[in-house]
Amino acid sequence: MKTFKSTFEQYNWDEIQSEIYASTSKQVEQVLAKSTRNLDDFLVLLSPAAQPYLEQMAQECHELTKKRFGKTIQMYAPLYLSNECQNICTYCGFSLDNKIKRKTLMDSEIKQEVEVLKTLGFDHVLLVAGEANYTVNINYFLNATEVIKNDFSTISVEVQPLSQEEYERLHEAGVYSVLVYQETYHQEVYKKYHTKGKKSNFDFRLDTPDRIGKAGIHKIGLGVLLGLEDWRTDSYFNALHLDYLQKTYWQTKYSVSFPRLRPAEGTVPPNFIMDDKDLTQLICAYRLWNEDLEISISTRENEKFRNNIIPIGTTSMSAGSKTNPGGYVVDPQSLEQFEISDERSVAEIANIITLRGYEPVWKDWDRSYK
Repeated sequence: MKTFKSTFEQYNWDEIQSEIYASTSKQVEQVLAKSTRNLDDFLVLLSPAAQPYLEQMAQECHELTKKRFGKTIQMYAPLYLSNECQNICTYCGFSLDNKIKRKTLMDSEIKQEVEVLKTLGFDHVLLVAGEANYTVNINYFLNATEVIKNDFSTISVEVQPLSQEEYERLHEAGVYSVLVYQETYHQEVYKKYHTKGKKSNFDFRLDTPDRIGKAGIHKIGLGVLLGLEDWRTDSYFNALHLDYLQKTYWQTKYSVSFPRLRPAEGTVPPNFIMDDKDLTQLICAYRLWNEDLEISISTRENEKFRNNIIPIGTTSMSAGSKTNPGGYVVDPQSLEQFEISDERSVAEIANIITLRGYEPVWKDWDRSYK
């Protein structure tokens, strides 16, 4: 059965990269003059030639986002269930070769974490775990969903790639969205970052969103790990993937996240530096290309950047995040997957959103809608 792989194989990394960097100011101006834009236009908006037009891009992004989503920001919190992992990935604190204490939350501990998140006001939770197929697997995720389903109207997951049948079971259990990141679409170097474990299988991970789409999950979230390879080229391939998915599973919603590589225990530094101006350009390029795409900004980003990006294209933000299992109350000292940058409280971030003239939204979905 056809998957994104057949589309992906029609493109060459080096050719796309060359085309991006060969874009001209004239091409940028032609793209900005359009009312609707395609993937070729997105490529131009990613280019260095587009950076002098960033203010114009940001102003249009503001208007497009306001028209489509209103002046609202959806609030969510990650809930890390486990740091057990069978993969060796050079950039992740949970990597198998990182000799640290492993922890997987039991039901009673999950409930303690949930109590804290509910007290903070959250009604949307993102369940996150390392890739440990024998212990933290579909049965564990289904059980965790059962434990929390009466506490949150929206449950999302960011876990190891699963089979279509397993995604169908999550969908039936009440999971609203699934996030999965290819990390990098540069197939020739992918193995360098993923040296051991199931995650080293590039093709299996590449086809994961197809399995999610076929399972009928309401929303699929994509992204690349910004800092592994050239962010412009990787982001083009991520958009290519989104474009394919939207045309193939057209009843599904889509979101994009922008995880910039952050410090973590035992990891390598970024190979490619992406500054705040670069990330702003990337967010604007996505919004100008795709008005319907949800755009999420996590606490990986610093306070100043998150404050300023609110009116430009953002539709959802995390707040008060802990990236270690039990980090809210059960085991605050357990290993983090990465260091967060914005350490402000949930109340502080909600207040900043309000001061910017936007409304923090705590509930945006209910299972009764399906």
